[in-house]
Amino acid sequence: MNAKRRTRTQLQPVTLRPHDICVGLQLVLTPEVSFRELSAGVGLSLGEAHNSTRRLEVAHIVMSHRRAVNVRPFLEFLVHGVPYAFPGELGPETQGVPTALSGPALHDQIVSFDVVVWPSLEGKERGSALAPLCKEAPSMRRTNPALYRWLTVVDALRIGRSRERRIAGQLLTDEVRSRSDAHE
Repeated sequence: MNAKRRTRTQLQPVTLRPHDICVGLQLVLTPEVSFRELSAGVGLSLGEAHNSTRRLEVAHIVMSHRRAVNVRPFLEFLVHGVPYAFPGELGPETQGVPTALSGPALHDQIVSFDVVVWPSLEGKERGSALAPLCKEAPSMRRTNPALYRWLTVVDALRIGRSRERRIAGQLLTDEVRSRSDAHE
């Protein structure tokens, strides 16, 4: 009985999930949006959109009183934390939606002959498979192009080499800051 009481009172650390990155990016695009709109934008259930926002609040990435992103810590986590917290590993060649250096934000800036895709029948490109941070990512090319663009840049941070990560980090920093300044 004493052991039971101890396990109930022990606190568990809050752990971010990969799709929390999608929620954070969506909140940069549409700050203070309703949970219903947030869940539709990222393809999560209403409850999981709420839980994700709560985890981001605990991590001090989202402001609890506004449901908007703290830009500086979020960018710091995206550029320096995501590659370690959610590393990407390339899989076998498959059909899918282009991401990372093959995505819309970077394919003109960095020459790469290797195509990287999120496995999906929605995409017609063939390349090395990369698991997306959120399961609805492949359909975002069609349903949420701005979020799709940013997720592909985040994937470049996850799998890119040093120079590629630097370019992706600068692009994401510039775009997120520009977007957040426009909302303030």
